[in-house]
Amino acid sequence: MFTMSRPPMYDVEAVQPMRDELVAVGCEELRTAEQVEKTLNVKDDKTILVVINSVCGCAAGGARPGVSLALQNNIIPDKLTTVFAGQDRDAVEKVRSMVKNFPPSSPSIALFRNGELLSFVPRLEIEGYTYLEIADKLITIFNQYCSAQGPSITPEQYAQVEHAKSCGSKIPLFKN
Repeated sequence: MFTMSRPPMYDVEAVQPMRDELVAVGCEELRTAEQVEKTLNVKDDKTILVVINSVCGCAAGGARPGVSLALQNNIIPDKLTTVFAGQDRDAVEKVRSMVKNFPPSSPSIALFRNGELLSFVPRLEIEGYTYLEIADKLITIFNQYCSAQGPSITPEQYAQVEHAKSCGSKIPLFKN
């Protein structure tokens, strides 16, 4: 069973569709700081995508579909992961500690290799942009730094992905 050191900020059931959206396109959830450390500090020259997911309806509501579409590219990162702000609090804090020279930001998208940050897309470059513009930005990053064969899932599977449309301001706080 999964345990956490700090409780989530938002209702777990209410955010599950937002988690499922990235898992459906091949992202592995990193739920603890230890999982983040173990995953990102591997020295194997592989690229690792980390999506800092969030409940924000305006920014994350574009980030998740943008990531999903970008992962249909023929070149993608070697490993796809996600942490959830306000839920996987220790995991998010660990990722943010590895994203140097940028303030905390969610949603946001980071690309690592050998424990080093290669590229970072902060909320400022997500909010106000369409999912198509976000996907284009990510595809440019993937084409520059990555070499794994895409897409992450088949076009048929991608057509079945349901994008969560919830606004975070309507999600209840977690009450144990």
